[in-house]
Amino acid sequence: MKFADMKYERPDFDAVSASYSALLDELEQANDPASFLETFKKIEELKCTLETMSTLSSIRHSIDTKDAFYDAENEYWDEHGPLYEVYSSRLSRIAVECPFKEDLYASIPKTWFQMAECQLKTFKEEIVPLLQKENKLASEYGKLKASAQIPYDGNVYNLSTISSLINSTDRDVRHGASDAKLAFYAEHEADFDRIYDELVHVRTQIAHEMGYQTFTELGYLRMMRLDYNRDMVANYRRQIVEDIVPTVQSLFDRQAKRLGTPTVAYYDAAMEFPNGNPTPKGTYEELIEAARTMYHEMSKETGEFIDIMIENELWDLKSRDGKQMGGYCTSIPAYKVPFIFSNFNGTSGDVDVLTHEAGHAFQYYMARNIPVTDCQWPTMESAEIASMSMEFNAWPWSHLFFKEDTEKYHFLHLSGALKFLPYGVLVDHFQHEVYDHPNMTPAERKQCWRTLEKMYQPYKDYEGAPMLEKGCWWYQQGHIFEAPFYYIDYTLAQVCALQFWARNHRNDPESWKDYTELCRCGGTLAFTDLVRHVHLKVPFEDGCLKDTVREVNAYLDSVDDTAL
Repeated sequence: MKFADMKYERPDFDAVSASYSALLDELEQANDPASFLETFKKIEELKCTLETMSTLSSIRHSIDTKDAFYDAENEYWDEHGPLYEVYSSRLSRIAVECPFKEDLYASIPKTWFQMAECQLKTFKEEIVPLLQKENKLASEYGKLKASAQIPYDGNVYNLSTISSLINSTDRDVRHGASDAKLAFYAEHEADFDRIYDELVHVRTQIAHEMGYQTFTELGYLRMMRLDYNRDMVANYRRQIVEDIVPTVQSLFDRQAKRLGTPTVAYYDAAMEFPNGNPTPKGTYEELIEAARTMYHEMSKETGEFIDIMIENELWDLKSRDGKQMGGYCTSIPAYKVPFIFSNFNGTSGDVDVLTHEAGHAFQYYMARNIPVTDCQWPTMESAEIASMSMEFNAWPWSHLFFKEDTEKYHFLHLSGALKFLPYGVLVDHFQHEVYDHPNMTPAERKQCWRTLEKMYQPYKDYEGAPMLEKGCWWYQQGHIFEAPFYYIDYTLAQVCALQFWARNHRNDPESWKDYTELCRCGGTLAFTDLVRHVHLKVPFEDGCLKDTVREVNAYLDSVDDTAL
C-alpha cells in the first residue's frame, strides 16, 4: 500500500483504555506460559494499531507543520501519549513480575524484559502532566526551527535550503549565508534559551518525582542503556580526546591548506575543497534510480527492500517550506514497512540519506517479522550501526551518484566520520553537565558549551561570530532539545561502522554476512552483546579507538587530497 493511502484514524481513548485494561487483567491472571503468550499476542495487536496511528500522525505533521488537521493530531498525541503509557507501564510490571518469565524467553526476547525493567524505572502515572509539558516544549522547538524564513541576497531560505549556500565555492557567499543563518538564531536567542531552560527543569522535576537525584540517571534508563553506564561513557570520551582529537586537528590543518586559509573559519567548515565539495550528479529522479540500481546489485534482500520503498512511496525527501528540519527513519507497524523523512538540499548529504536512513530502513525490513514489535528495532546505539555501516557498504556504487567526484566523496566521507566523533561526545558531555547542574543559568550553559568545545574541538575558529563565541552552536542540535542523551549513540555506532569499513577495505568475505546478521537481530541483543556477536570490537574497550583510527588514517594518508 502506498503511504498516502494508509488510513489514519484518531483512537478513541476511552475505548482503547477499556480494551487495554481488560487484556492486562487477563494477562495478570495467566498461570502458565501458553495462556500468557495468547493474551500477550492480543496486547501486541492493540499496541500495533496505536503505534501505527501515532506514527502516521507524526510523519504527516513533520511533512507539513502548517497542516491544521495533523497539527491538531500532533497535539492529541502530545497530550495522550503519556496517558497510553500508563497501560504500557502496567504491562511491563506484569511481565517483570511474572514468576515463569524465563520460560517465555523462547518467544519473547530477554531484551524485551530488560527494556520493560527500564520502562518501569522511567514512568509512573503521577508524572503524566510533566511528560505532556515536556512533549509540548519539544514540539515548540521543532516548530520554531521549521518557521525560519532567512533572507539573503534577495531570496528567502529555510534552515535546510540555506545549507546549499553555506557549501558555496564563493567564500563571500559562504560567509554571508552563514551569518544570515546565525542571525535567525540570534533573533530567537531568548526563545531557544527559554524552551531549553523549561525542558531542563521539567525533566529534572520528572527525575525527582521518580526518585532520582538528577535527570542524568533517568536519561540513561530512557535510552534503554542495558549493558553500559556513565563511567564507561566517560572513559570512552577520554579516549576520544587522547586518540581522535589530534587526528582531527591534522585533518583540519589539511583542510586549511587545501583552502589556502590560515585556519578553517566557522563559515569554511563545511567547505572541504576549493573547487567545491562533491555533489550528487543528476536529478532527483536519477538519484532514486541510482539507489535502485545499487541496492539491486548489492544483494537480493536489498533489491527487494528498495523496490518496496520506491513503489509504495515510503519516503518524503524534498525540502519545502513548513516541513520540519532534519531526517529520520521510522516504521509503520501494521504494514511492516519503514518510512524515510529527509530534506534534500543538493549536497552530498542527499546521498547519505539514501544510504544512512535507508540503512535504518533495511535493518527494520530484515527484522520486521520478529514477533514482538518492540524488538524489531534495536536500542539507539545499535540501530545507528546499521545506518552508518550502510553508508560504507555503498562505496562500490558511489560513482553512480558522484561520477568524477567519487574519490573526493570517499575522502570527505571517511574524514568526516572521524571529524564527527569529537563533536558527538561534546554533545554528550554537555548534556551530562547540564543535567548534573540543572540550576545553571542560560548564560552559564552557553559558557559550559564553549569550554567543552575548546576541549573537544580546539580547531574551531569563531572570529567574527559573537553568537558562536559565546556558546550558542548547540541551538542547532535538535537532539539536545528533543531526545536528551541520544547522541553518544551516533559516535559509538560510527566506531563500529568504521570497523565494517576496514573489513570491507580488506575484502573480508564475512563482512556483509555479519552486517545482515546485525540487521536481522533487531533488538534481540543488547549493544555490547550485538557488537561482539557480529565480530566487532566494543568501543568502550581500551585500545579500540586507537586500533580503528590507525587503519582509517593509513587510507587517508595515502590520498593526495590537494589533487582532488
